[in-house]
Amino acid sequence: MTATAPFSLALAESDPPLPELVLVGAGGFARETAEAVKAVNRDQPNWDLLGFLDDDPELIGSKVDGLPVLGPISELEHLPKARVVVCTGHPGNYFSRKKLVRRIDIDPARYATVLHPDAILPETVWIGHGSVLLAGVVATAAVTIGAHVAVMPGTVLTHDDIVEDYATIAAGVRLAGDVRVAEGAYVGAGALIREQRTIGAWSLVGMGSVVLGDIPRAEVWAGVPARRLRPVEVPAELGGDLS
Repeated sequence: MTATAPFSLALAESDPPLPELVLVGAGGFARETAEAVKAVNRDQPNWDLLGFLDDDPELIGSKVDGLPVLGPISELEHLPKARVVVCTGHPGNYFSRKKLVRRIDIDPARYATVLHPDAILPETVWIGHGSVLLAGVVATAAVTIGAHVAVMPGTVLTHDDIVEDYATIAAGVRLAGDVRVAEGAYVGAGALIREQRTIGAWSLVGMGSVVLGDIPRAEVWAGVPARRLRPVEVPAELGGDLS
Protein backbone atom coordinates (compact mmCIF):
# COMPACT_ATOMS: atom_id res chain seq x y z
CA MET A 1 0.00 0.00 0.00
CA THR A 2 1.07 3.59 -0.59
CA ALA A 3 1.49 5.83 2.44
CA THR A 4 0.05 9.31 2.58
CA ALA A 5 0.58 11.99 5.22
CA PRO A 6 -1.03 11.50 7.67
CA PHE A 7 -0.55 7.78 7.06
CA SER A 8 -3.95 6.50 6.02
CA LEU A 9 -5.12 3.86 3.59
CA ALA A 10 -7.70 4.60 0.94
CA LEU A 11 -10.56 2.19 1.54
CA ALA A 12 -13.49 1.26 -0.60
CA GLU A 13 -16.73 2.89 0.49
CA SER A 14 -18.04 -0.47 1.61
CA ASP A 15 -15.07 -1.13 3.91
CA PRO A 16 -15.30 -0.13 7.57
CA PRO A 17 -12.93 2.66 8.59
CA LEU A 18 -9.63 1.65 10.12
CA PRO A 19 -9.12 2.39 13.83
CA GLU A 20 -7.36 5.69 14.38
CA LEU A 21 -3.95 5.53 16.03
CA VAL A 22 -1.79 8.26 17.57
CA LEU A 23 1.72 7.98 18.93
CA VAL A 24 2.66 9.92 22.06
CA GLY A 25 6.13 11.34 21.54
CA ALA A 26 7.89 12.25 18.30
CA GLY A 27 11.43 11.11 19.00
CA GLY A 28 13.39 8.13 17.74
CA PHE A 29 11.29 5.41 19.33
CA ALA A 30 8.06 7.01 18.09
CA ARG A 31 9.48 7.23 14.56
CA GLU A 32 10.49 3.57 14.71
CA THR A 33 7.01 2.64 15.91
CA ALA A 34 5.48 4.60 13.04
CA GLU A 35 7.56 2.61 10.58
CA ALA A 36 6.42 -0.62 12.24
CA VAL A 37 2.80 0.48 11.86
CA LYS A 38 3.39 1.17 8.18
CA ALA A 39 4.90 -2.30 7.79
CA VAL A 40 1.85 -3.83 9.48
CA ASN A 41 -0.43 -1.92 7.14
CA ARG A 42 1.49 -3.04 4.08
CA ASP A 43 0.77 -6.65 5.04
CA GLN A 44 -2.83 -6.05 6.07
CA PRO A 45 -4.50 -2.67 6.71
CA ASN A 46 -4.94 -2.34 10.48
CA TRP A 47 -4.51 1.31 11.45
CA ASP A 48 -5.20 4.86 10.33
CA LEU A 49 -2.05 6.43 11.76
CA LEU A 50 -2.96 10.06 12.37
CA GLY A 51 0.45 11.23 13.59
CA PHE A 52 2.29 12.20 16.76
CA LEU A 53 1.47 14.14 19.92
CA ASP A 54 4.37 15.92 21.60
CA ASP A 55 4.70 18.76 24.11
CA ASP A 56 7.74 20.27 22.37
CA PRO A 57 6.42 23.59 20.97
CA GLU A 58 9.03 23.55 18.21
CA LEU A 59 7.60 20.28 16.87
CA ILE A 60 3.89 21.09 17.04
CA GLY A 61 2.55 21.74 13.55
CA SER A 62 5.60 20.27 11.86
CA LYS A 63 6.01 16.91 10.14
CA VAL A 64 8.31 14.13 11.29
CA ASP A 65 9.12 11.55 8.64
CA GLY A 66 6.08 12.76 6.72
CA LEU A 67 3.65 12.46 9.63
CA PRO A 68 2.17 15.51 11.38
CA VAL A 69 2.80 16.45 14.98
CA LEU A 70 -0.85 17.09 15.77
CA GLY A 71 -0.37 19.04 18.96
CA PRO A 72 0.60 18.63 22.60
CA ILE A 73 -0.23 15.46 24.49
CA SER A 74 -3.30 17.16 25.98
CA GLU A 75 -4.80 17.11 22.47
CA LEU A 76 -5.59 13.46 23.10
CA GLU A 77 -8.81 14.54 24.86
CA HIS A 78 -10.05 15.74 21.45
CA LEU A 79 -9.37 12.34 19.87
CA PRO A 80 -11.72 10.13 21.89
CA LYS A 81 -11.80 7.32 19.33
CA ALA A 82 -8.07 7.10 18.75
CA ARG A 83 -6.01 4.21 20.01
CA VAL A 84 -2.73 5.20 21.63
CA VAL A 85 0.87 4.04 22.00
CA VAL A 86 3.24 5.89 24.34
CA CYS A 87 6.59 5.94 22.52
CA THR A 88 9.11 7.55 24.85
CA GLY A 89 11.97 6.41 27.04
CA HIS A 90 15.71 6.72 26.37
CA PRO A 91 18.51 5.74 28.79
CA GLY A 92 18.63 9.25 30.24
CA ASN A 93 14.92 9.23 31.10
CA TYR A 94 13.50 5.75 30.88
CA PHE A 95 10.89 6.61 33.52
CA SER A 96 8.95 8.77 31.07
CA ARG A 97 6.71 6.04 29.65
CA LYS A 98 5.11 5.18 32.99
CA LYS A 99 4.84 8.85 33.95
CA LEU A 100 3.00 9.62 30.71
CA VAL A 101 0.67 6.64 31.01
CA ARG A 102 -0.29 7.86 34.48
CA ARG A 103 -0.76 11.40 33.21
CA ILE A 104 -2.89 10.38 30.22
CA ASP A 105 -5.08 8.18 32.44
CA ILE A 106 -7.23 6.49 29.80
CA ASP A 107 -8.92 3.10 29.66
CA PRO A 108 -6.15 0.51 29.17
CA ALA A 109 -8.23 -0.96 26.35
CA ARG A 110 -7.43 2.15 24.27
CA TYR A 111 -3.75 1.30 24.17
CA ALA A 112 -2.69 -0.44 20.98
CA THR A 113 -0.02 -3.11 20.70
CA VAL A 114 2.32 -2.81 17.69
CA LEU A 115 4.07 -5.96 16.48
CA HIS A 116 6.31 -5.60 13.45
CA PRO A 117 5.46 -8.31 10.90
CA ASP A 118 9.12 -9.38 10.84
CA ALA A 119 9.03 -10.27 14.55
CA ILE A 120 8.88 -14.02 15.26
CA LEU A 121 6.28 -14.63 17.95
CA PRO A 122 4.89 -18.13 18.55
CA GLU A 123 1.48 -18.80 20.06
CA THR A 124 2.93 -19.33 23.53
CA VAL A 125 4.09 -15.69 23.74
CA TRP A 126 1.83 -13.30 25.71
CA ILE A 127 2.10 -9.53 25.13
CA GLY A 128 0.36 -6.77 27.09
CA HIS A 129 -1.34 -3.62 25.81
CA GLY A 130 0.68 -0.62 24.69
CA SER A 131 3.81 -2.63 23.94
CA VAL A 132 5.92 -2.35 20.79
CA LEU A 133 8.07 -5.10 19.28
CA LEU A 134 10.18 -3.97 16.36
CA ALA A 135 11.66 -5.82 13.38
CA GLY A 136 13.75 -8.90 13.99
CA VAL A 137 12.58 -9.59 17.52
CA VAL A 138 12.54 -13.33 18.24
CA ALA A 139 10.66 -14.89 21.15
CA THR A 140 11.12 -18.64 21.32
CA ALA A 141 8.66 -20.23 23.77
CA ALA A 142 6.43 -19.24 26.69
CA VAL A 143 7.71 -15.67 26.84
CA THR A 144 5.63 -13.12 28.78
CA ILE A 145 5.87 -9.43 27.89
CA GLY A 146 3.95 -6.93 29.98
CA ALA A 147 2.22 -3.66 29.16
CA HIS A 148 3.99 -0.60 27.69
CA VAL A 149 7.17 -2.56 26.99
CA ALA A 150 9.59 -1.51 24.23
CA VAL A 151 11.54 -4.29 22.52
CA MET A 152 14.00 -2.95 19.96
CA PRO A 153 15.21 -4.62 16.74
CA GLY A 154 17.18 -7.85 16.75
CA THR A 155 16.40 -8.85 20.33
CA VAL A 156 16.17 -12.53 21.28
CA LEU A 157 13.95 -13.61 24.19
CA THR A 158 14.24 -17.30 24.98
CA HIS A 159 12.05 -19.78 26.82
CA ASP A 160 10.16 -18.66 29.91
CA ASP A 161 11.53 -15.11 29.94
CA ILE A 162 9.38 -12.49 31.68
CA VAL A 163 9.63 -8.81 30.77
CA GLU A 164 7.48 -6.75 33.11
CA ASP A 165 5.53 -3.53 32.45
CA TYR A 166 7.40 -0.43 31.23
CA ALA A 167 10.68 -2.25 30.65
CA THR A 168 12.89 -1.36 27.68
CA ILE A 169 14.94 -3.97 25.85
CA ALA A 170 17.33 -2.19 23.48
CA ALA A 171 18.57 -3.47 20.11
CA GLY A 172 20.45 -6.73 19.92
CA VAL A 173 19.90 -7.84 23.51
CA ARG A 174 20.01 -11.57 24.24
CA LEU A 175 18.11 -12.97 27.22
CA ALA A 176 18.87 -16.59 28.04
CA GLY A 177 16.11 -18.83 29.39
CA ASP A 178 14.03 -18.03 32.48
CA VAL A 179 15.26 -14.44 32.82
CA ARG A 180 13.07 -11.86 34.55
CA VAL A 181 13.36 -8.18 33.63
CA ALA A 182 11.39 -6.36 36.32
CA GLU A 183 9.19 -3.29 35.96
CA GLY A 184 10.74 -0.32 34.21
CA ALA A 185 14.23 -1.79 33.85
CA TYR A 186 16.34 -0.71 30.86
CA VAL A 187 18.61 -3.29 29.22
CA GLY A 188 21.10 -1.54 26.94
CA ALA A 189 21.94 -2.48 23.37
CA GLY A 190 23.81 -5.71 22.85
CA ALA A 191 23.68 -6.82 26.50
CA LEU A 192 23.78 -10.54 27.27
CA ILE A 193 21.88 -11.88 30.28
CA ARG A 194 22.67 -15.32 31.69
CA GLU A 195 19.84 -17.81 32.27
CA GLN A 196 17.74 -17.67 35.44
CA ARG A 197 18.82 -14.16 36.34
CA THR A 198 16.75 -11.14 37.43
CA ILE A 199 17.19 -7.51 36.41
CA GLY A 200 15.63 -5.48 39.22
CA ALA A 201 12.93 -2.85 38.83
CA TRP A 202 14.12 0.45 37.33
CA SER A 203 17.70 -0.78 37.03
CA LEU A 204 19.79 0.03 33.97
CA VAL A 205 22.17 -2.39 32.26
CA GLY A 206 24.82 -0.70 30.13
CA MET A 207 25.20 -1.50 26.45
CA GLY A 208 27.35 -4.51 25.65
CA SER A 209 27.31 -5.75 29.23
CA VAL A 210 27.45 -9.42 30.20
CA VAL A 211 25.22 -10.07 33.20
CA LEU A 212 26.15 -13.20 35.12
CA GLY A 213 24.29 -12.57 38.40
CA ASP A 214 21.11 -10.95 39.63
CA ILE A 215 20.93 -7.14 39.54
CA PRO A 216 19.13 -5.49 42.48
CA ARG A 217 16.45 -2.88 42.06
CA ALA A 218 17.33 0.66 41.03
CA GLU A 219 21.01 0.23 40.21
CA VAL A 220 23.21 0.89 37.16
CA TRP A 221 25.40 -2.04 36.12
CA ALA A 222 27.81 -2.24 33.19
CA GLY A 223 30.87 -4.09 31.92
CA VAL A 224 32.08 -7.59 31.16
CA PRO A 225 31.17 -9.07 33.50
CA ALA A 226 28.69 -6.41 34.62
CA ARG A 227 29.45 -4.63 37.89
CA ARG A 228 27.53 -2.11 39.97
CA LEU A 229 28.32 1.51 39.12
CA ARG A 230 25.83 3.57 41.11
CA PRO A 231 22.23 3.72 42.39
CA VAL A 232 19.36 4.99 40.27
CA GLU A 233 17.32 7.97 41.45
CA VAL A 234 13.78 6.82 40.83
CA PRO A 235 11.19 9.64 40.67
CA ALA A 236 9.10 9.86 43.82
CA GLU A 237 5.85 9.32 41.92
CA LEU A 238 7.18 5.97 40.71
CA GLY A 239 8.17 4.75 44.14
CA GLY A 240 11.19 6.83 45.05
CA ASP A 241 14.47 5.20 45.99
CA LEU A 242 14.02 1.47 45.42
CA SER A 243 17.58 0.52 46.23
